[in-house]
Formats: sequence, structure tokens, C-alpha cells
Amino acid sequence: MPIDLSPTARALRTMEILQTRPGVTADELAASLGVTERAARRYVGILREAGIPVESARGPYGGYRLGRGARLPPVAFTESEALGLVMAVLDGQPAAAADADDLVGSALGKVIRALPESVGRQAAALREHASAAPDRHAARPDPTITIALVAAVAGRRRVLVTYRSESGDEWQAEVDPWAVVVRFGRWYLLCHSHRADAIRTYRVDRIRAVRQSAYGFEPPAGLDPVAVLEENLGSGWEFPTRVVFEAPPAEVAPWVRPPMGRLEPLGDGCVLVGSTSNPAMYAQEWLPAVPFAFRVEGGPELRAAVATLASRLTAALADPL
Repeated sequence: MPIDLSPTARALRTMEILQTRPGVTADELAASLGVTERAARRYVGILREAGIPVESARGPYGGYRLGRGARLPPVAFTESEALGLVMAVLDGQPAAAADADDLVGSALGKVIRALPESVGRQAAALREHASAAPDRHAARPDPTITIALVAAVAGRRRVLVTYRSESGDEWQAEVDPWAVVVRFGRWYLLCHSHRADAIRTYRVDRIRAVRQSAYGFEPPAGLDPVAVLEENLGSGWEFPTRVVFEAPPAEVAPWVRPPMGRLEPLGDGCVLVGSTSNPAMYAQEWLPAVPFAFRVEGGPELRAAVATLASRLTAALADPL
């Protein structure tokens, strides 16, 4: 799902910053929010209009700070909302159920303790007695990296990212961050790469650093981040793939995952054209799940991975000596 920050969310974030960093300057506030100084001052104005006392002082030791008695407004949950929140957390972060040292588990404990007793008791019981199996495909990105990307998306600011591939190669790319998308337990940055002059999808958990630039950008009009991500997950990787199926596209399509590539008609059958950074996974996990005869025409890395798998399976059926 795409992540965005509404004006209300940014105003609340402004209040949190003023609470934790009294004396923060307008440019520091703008940098934390990922917006311009003018926008940062506007969020301060929203707080003042809402009756939150925000004081300002000029000079080298000046800045914004909350006036005496200012507090964050209380958050009230219904029982259904509280239980739904706990269920969502356990579904996405199974370790939060029992590990008090887990970052999300610690935050969940604070939320439960802040709930009214009747609601909190139900939420605590759900957390204690529900068990969740970890998703082996899920990957948790660094929260600091993630919020930096979200701020750049919201502020429409180009960034320089340091990325490490699955094979361990590391490089830098200057990108226009269009959206952060969560898909099946993995977080992706959908962006336009200036290095490749093409759309790219980067795993957020593999981004090692983010540095915001002074350049702005405009995302494509009518952008549907989820649809564009699905389209591009199977393109732009190191190793090309080409697989021909002896069945029409309509029958094969339900079995093809978007990262496998683009399905096109070919005679009485169809061809799947894409790329991958992991030929072994493509050969061992993805292709065997498609219940139709196929022929791997390329690339050489995928053909080698399929040959290795075929040898293993053949050996498994060999008669013992």
C-alpha cells in the first residue's frame, strides 16, 4: 500500500518534534518533516489555530518550542479498533507477540498499557494467547531509512540511495522517489532512476543510506503505485529470462507472479519475458508452481539453474546401488 503523510499527520508530527526538541529552528523542522521552511511554518500555524501554544524566539538561541501545559491530545480506541490494531501488528510482525525487546513489540506494549482497562485487558489477552508464524519472505526495513524515503516522497525531493543487492554488490543511484509500497510483507521504493533513465523498484530493506538532494520532481499524472510496482517487479534485474509455455495466456496468467516478468501471446501458447537477480529461486520455486509444460529459452543463468534442479530431481529417483 502506498504511504503518504496528510497535513493533519504532519501537524501532529510537528508537535512531537517540538516536544522532543525545544528550540528547533524552522529549517531544522522543515528537514525533519521533509518539506520546505514555508510549509513547516504553515504546520506551526495549524497548531496555533488549534489552540496549541507554540512560542517562537529570534536570534542564535531562538526557535520554536511548546508553551507551558501543551500536551498531545489523547487517543481513544474502541474495543474493535484496539483488537484490530493488535491483530494487524501480530500479522505483520509475529515477534511482537512475545519479544519485549522487539522494537514493534515494545511499542505495542506501550499502546496496550495506555488503553482503558476494559479494552486493554482484551488486547493484552489477544497478544498473550495468539500465536503467529513468521513469514519467511517478509523483510523488515530500517525505520529510519523508511521514514527518510517517505519524507522524500511526501516532499517530492530527489534522493541519493546507497543500495546493496542480494549478491552483495553495492552502488549509489540518484532517484525520484514516487512511492513506498508494501507488498506481501516486503517494502519497496518505486522510483525513477536517473542512472538507468527508467522505472526501478528497490527493496527498502536493502537500502543502506538515503540522502535528500535540493532537486524536486513531479510524479507521473494519475500514478497508481501498486499497479506500476506489479508491472516492474520483473524487469531491470541482472539476468534476463525467457520461458515459453504450451498453453494460452489466459490459462497461464493466474499462475504467474508479477516478478516473473511480462506474459505475451506466442502462436498457440505464450512467452514469459522478464529478468531476475536470483535464477535459483526462479527455477526452484516459481517455475515448478506453473502447471503447464514449458521450455526455458533464456537466459543462460536461468537455464543453468533449471538444469541443476533437473539433475537433483533425477538423482532423487535413481535406483540405489
